Amino acid sequence: MNTASNTPTPFSIPNIRLFIAFKVLFNSRFYYPVFTILFLDFGLTVAQFSILNAVWAATIVFAEVPSGALADIIGRKRLLVFASLTMCVEVGIISFVPKTEPSVIFFVFLVNRVLSGLAEAAASGADEAIAYDSLTAEGKSDQWGRVLEVLMRFQSLGFIVAMSIGAAVYDPHLLETLGRFFGVTITLSQETTMRFPLYLTFILAIFTCITTLKMKDPETGSPSDLETKQARQAFGLTIKAAVWIFKTPFALSVILFGMLFDGLIRMVITLSSQYYRMIELPESTFGIIGSFVAMLGLVIPKIAKKIAETRSPSAALWITAFLTVTGLGTMSFFWPYAGLIPALITFSAMHFTGFFVSFYINRITASDQRATVLSFKGLAYNISYGVLGILYALLLKMKKQGIDSGNLENTVFMDTFSWFPITFIVWLFVLLILYFFWLKKSSPSGQGK
Repeated sequence: MNTASNTPTPFSIPNIRLFIAFKVLFNSRFYYPVFTILFLDFGLTVAQFSILNAVWAATIVFAEVPSGALADIIGRKRLLVFASLTMCVEVGIISFVPKTEPSVIFFVFLVNRVLSGLAEAAASGADEAIAYDSLTAEGKSDQWGRVLEVLMRFQSLGFIVAMSIGAAVYDPHLLETLGRFFGVTITLSQETTMRFPLYLTFILAIFTCITTLKMKDPETGSPSDLETKQARQAFGLTIKAAVWIFKTPFALSVILFGMLFDGLIRMVITLSSQYYRMIELPESTFGIIGSFVAMLGLVIPKIAKKIAETRSPSAALWITAFLTVTGLGTMSFFWPYAGLIPALITFSAMHFTGFFVSFYINRITASDQRATVLSFKGLAYNISYGVLGILYALLLKMKKQGIDSGNLENTVFMDTFSWFPITFIVWLFVLLILYFFWLKKSSPSGQGK
């Protein structure tokens, strides 16, 4: 009898397929390639745009962990349905808001940012938890690395499509040219086409809702126990998860190192368009570059999975650290055109970080607090990103005061970029000392070897 042919793959589990669909639909937003320009075209100022992003980050920080604990209590599906419904509202209100008074526009976008932060926080942790628990219920938790590999590939494909189509439909001249090519004469304005990426994202939000409604919470405990849990337990569960993290050296180490990698690399990604200008790449290539970066996600997960399953966590750390130092360090030279290579190296480190952290955290975390622990990870990441953003803004302000240049912004940007590799090396050294002289000694299992 051929038992191998009767062994189902992890993708035969409905929740796994729905999890992948949710992640792709929720994150592949067509307005991402024109994100900043979109806000400004609605009449917002750069200062207002900065305030709105600060509100978004703050919302995630305050809602991240409570939402994870709530997911562990009331069920992951309910949190994901809430996240998808919130996505519909947050995208819908800016898709159809009329361009009236600037104060009204700002208020609508303020609501959008708060709702977006709540949706991100609700989805964070609950999505991976429902998928991992579904694998565990079928006795296939060892297949999590394979699921992550496939997920990252589909997410990369989704990002490529969103980047390409979103930027294309935003350009009225391109759409008019395409219309003439197909024998249709159309006249479009920027005020009309700037909403097209939002309309497409709104359609994705509807499909996201349908996807989450089809999910089912796996049985991880007795139904009677689940029914008797009350919302007031969220605080206690949060404290329990926090204590577990600090009493589990390996989990704490993964989160701390993940904070460092994610925060710094995400800051560089935020500034990538300015970096591309400084290495003399034409702006018309930015969308192509973004798609190429996303394509790294088609290759790196397979490599990361092999490393995670055959090598120690410390090997994964050193490989990612080497890529990060090499990428950030050589980016600081701002080589014309060739500077794209170190940028790609840096961005590849982000893919490795995402895979390794998810792989190790899910492997060691108990089901009843997995969503809460993953939410702590998300909280740590957003705090890291926010603090680094504030520090970098202060650094820019100080540098501007000492520079007298007609091209001030570009000069300051180049002068301060070396702050990224230096900061990374310093904090990597600090975390290594913390690990070897405290965390490793207190680890009974030596999981961090």
